Amino acid sequence: MSTMCADTILIVFISVCTALLAEGITWVLVYRTDKYKRLKAEVEKQSKKLEKKKEAITESAGKQQKKKIERQEEKLKNNNRDLSMVRMKSMFAIGFCFTALMGMFNSIFDGRVVAKLPFVPLSYIQGLSHRNLLGEDYTDCSFIFLYILCTMSIRQNIQKLLGLAPSRAATKQAGGFLGPPPQASKFS
Repeated sequence: MSTMCADTILIVFISVCTALLAEGITWVLVYRTDKYKRLKAEVEKQSKKLEKKKEAITESAGKQQKKKIERQEEKLKNNNRDLSMVRMKSMFAIGFCFTALMGMFNSIFDGRVVAKLPFVPLSYIQGLSHRNLLGEDYTDCSFIFLYILCTMSIRQNIQKLLGLAPSRAATKQAGGFLGPPPQASKFS
């Protein structure tokens, strides 16, 4: 049990270190560049401007107002796309580093139970949570599952701590996988 606890703490430490490494790489390749700073400021400004316009508009607004808002939304989408393209080079560098690190850590923790889950994971997640572990106890947790969970939560918090996370206004306007979709349909 004590080696499992030590492994868990080690994996959390590894996750913090890799998240800091990823943010360091991103800072060197992206965050300190003038192009990124300019695009980020533009997205922030456009998001706030668009939000104010949407709050001020009523249902009886003229076509002119709706067209202005649609043009503003299109401009914001283009700037968000450009911002994503600027971040792309750091994504490749981080992906390369993490692939190398994952191979090393997988060989170190191969076949070792690093934590005990308080639940049995859903069947489609069991392949990840029980990866390379012997036995049929699906509450046993493999390195990869714990590492992914830790990294997902820790990296977000590190970005917020360092002030590198996107603003709420920009995230709200851009939509995303887990966020609300943009409200363009309101004016169609």
